[in-house]
Amino acid sequence: MIALNVVAVIVETVEDLATQYAVVFQYFEVFSVGVFTVEYVLRLWTCVADPRYASTFRGRIRFAGSWHAVVDILAILPFYLPMFLPIDLRIIRALRFFRLLRFLKLSRYSESMRIFGKVLRSERSELMVALFVAGVLLVLGSSFLYLVEHEAQPDKFSSIPAAMWWGVATLTTVGYGDVAPITPLGRFLGAIVAVMGIGMFALPAGILASGFAREMSKHRGEPAVCPHCGEPISEVEGE
Repeated sequence: MIALNVVAVIVETVEDLATQYAVVFQYFEVFSVGVFTVEYVLRLWTCVADPRYASTFRGRIRFAGSWHAVVDILAILPFYLPMFLPIDLRIIRALRFFRLLRFLKLSRYSESMRIFGKVLRSERSELMVALFVAGVLLVLGSSFLYLVEHEAQPDKFSSIPAAMWWGVATLTTVGYGDVAPITPLGRFLGAIVAVMGIGMFALPAGILASGFAREMSKHRGEPAVCPHCGEPISEVEGE
């Protein structure tokens, strides 16, 4: 049901199919919202059986603020809001894309999604450090390129925020090519930023890889092993 809803949202963007099967999409949406609404109401009503939400009123309030409950309500709100609020047609179209949030409901049923969430929570400090370092590199690299390239290309490096587009494309190794340094010093600095970008994206990849190895080992009851060197992760981290 969740996967079919995501597919329906995507297929509806094809104008010919959306016109030809408009009635089918409409009935499927009504049916899906009905199922998800009943599911949400039943979960809200029975949540007091869980010791974490034991209180009749406060327990349900706490449950309504939980991650899964918020995802559930966001998945059905786009259907109900236009019924009660005078909303512009453009906003209604934008709200329709919020139906893609139903994909997040899989986190309740998918073991792999739960493991992924655990990895993100357990490695959030390390990932934030990597994100901070990437932000510093982006600001410094863009600032230096602005100073070096501004006179040579005032239209492309008109300001530091404008230079940040080049910085993002270079650090992510995408290299769109629409903005590039032309001075010798600018090219030299660009090469340094590009090389550092490779390392910057290898860092969070390594963090997530070790986190997945640790979580999968816990899940299987096996010792956690580094996916690169084969040594126990506890020993690798202690060195």
